Amino acid sequence: MGKFFTALQKSKTPIHERDKKDKVRLVSTQSQKKVEKKTSASLLNPVAPTQLDDDSFIEKKSAFPVQGNVKSAMGDLTESSPPSWKETSPGILEIRDPHISLIAYNKPHSPEAEQFRMLKTAILFPDKGEPPRTIMITSSTSGEGKSFVAANLAVSMANSIDEYVLLMDCDLRRPTIHKIFGLPDNTPGLSEYLTQGVPLSHVLKKIMLNKLTILPCGAPPPNPSELISSEQMKKMLKEVKSRYQDRYIIIDAPPPHLTAEANALARQVDAIIIVVKIGYSKKNALKDLVDAYGKEKILGVVKNYADKTNKYTYE
Repeated sequence: MGKFFTALQKSKTPIHERDKKDKVRLVSTQSQKKVEKKTSASLLNPVAPTQLDDDSFIEKKSAFPVQGNVKSAMGDLTESSPPSWKETSPGILEIRDPHISLIAYNKPHSPEAEQFRMLKTAILFPDKGEPPRTIMITSSTSGEGKSFVAANLAVSMANSIDEYVLLMDCDLRRPTIHKIFGLPDNTPGLSEYLTQGVPLSHVLKKIMLNKLTILPCGAPPPNPSELISSEQMKKMLKEVKSRYQDRYIIIDAPPPHLTAEANALARQVDAIIIVVKIGYSKKNALKDLVDAYGKEKILGVVKNYADKTNKYTYE
């Protein structure tokens, strides 16, 4: 059975304006239900009945138990950050100023980063069977924090002693991973590999971070659905799975309800993690995702308490 994980974000507030007294609530599985009853009123704003406003609907529909809560700052990713990296050797980039949302890198000893280590541990050491090697991170709609989760999970897993990670940005419509890691918009990536025949080795970016490689989106193409569903894409996924058998592959995928790409990717991954935003995500949308992909393939749900105004649209 999958796990249910929670990420709590505080978005768009500049880092210098954040309340230094922000607290993080870490809750054990055994005490979660008792604590949720006491704290839900202070955490949640009134929402429409169709929106997710507590754990009960998610637990009832997906049967994923709660693990804990994290609070972080997502910040504004709608505008590109200035380049904040340098190439220390061919193909190896050193991060100088990653986005504040990369808490697993910026604050590795924080309680927030600890929550991603808990998520990582649950993935690496499942109750039954072998851990999934290829994991897709998606959400029911835009603005729910899937890229935030994908990036921080990748960093957390890469910081493990024995684990290598490949983080792929397969959201060709609204790419975000390169912004989080401080790469410029013109960084070649998956799009150039699929459309221009650029060698895969030329678009993989080795970050000066323990055992983490990034495949950015590149320039958003005019035909993302066709590219993600193409034989070239299937060939590439098979190649990286074969070439990197010793590493985990994390894929940032667009919402399946808004684009066709996620459905094509879902058939080629081992497991799926769904990100939901409390007070924003729709109950029926989550139910549809669980029904479409099946509980066997859904590894778990990340619950995100973020500013409801921090959202974007797909075109």
